[in-house]
Amino acid sequence: MTRRQRSFAPMAGWGQTLPLFIPSVEVVNCARAGASSRSFMERGRMSWLLREARPDDLVLLSFGLIDMKPGKGRHTEPFRDYQVRLSRCVDAVRDRGAHPVLVTSHERRVFDAQGNLRPLLGMYPLAMREVATDKSVPLIDLNEWSVRWWRAAGPDGTRQIFLHLAPGEHPNYPEGVADNTHLRVGGAIECARFIARELRDRSMLEADYFENLERPCFSPDSVEWLDDDVFGELVRTRTLEVVE
Repeated sequence: MTRRQRSFAPMAGWGQTLPLFIPSVEVVNCARAGASSRSFMERGRMSWLLREARPDDLVLLSFGLIDMKPGKGRHTEPFRDYQVRLSRCVDAVRDRGAHPVLVTSHERRVFDAQGNLRPLLGMYPLAMREVATDKSVPLIDLNEWSVRWWRAAGPDGTRQIFLHLAPGEHPNYPEGVADNTHLRVGGAIECARFIARELRDRSMLEADYFENLERPCFSPDSVEWLDDDVFGELVRTRTLEVVE
């Protein structure tokens, strides 16, 4: 989801491209790069979000890609602390008078030797679906949609969706890059288009707010990246001390 800094372009998060489809709505991208549901809460970003949230805001919550990673401080178990933390987020947002929406994470790009997609997120999307049902929260299933797209695109086509660049193709990655987790701008735009359509079609926002949903492509300068110093300042200021 994260709005990336200029030095990371053409890597982009779908939250960064969502304003293309709802330009008259203020989109405050609170996502933090490398955050799990655990670290987002324990390191104070969720506290900042709750302080800033206003009644009737929509709050899109998407975790899973980082929760599955091993190691202290970020990992969660899908049907244990992951679900507990998602439920706490939902309750806290509702306590502010805002409206939570759960969004499953898009799948990673991993294919086996026969060209079959290997979904690695495992039980995290299912665990989020259970929380959405138990808490009566709207759910946008980006994971299910992305799996269909990745499979249709195949190992070669998905290189255009993810951050795969040859040496010398982009100045930010002079030696090239093969990143099977993060999207490049075109992939982020299409994920945001899917989410925007879900928001519209399920009446989570009035239809008049939406634009460009049928627009086939966007110019490279349609998406904005943050200057690196601005990105650093947002990381610093959008963190509050957590009081237990």
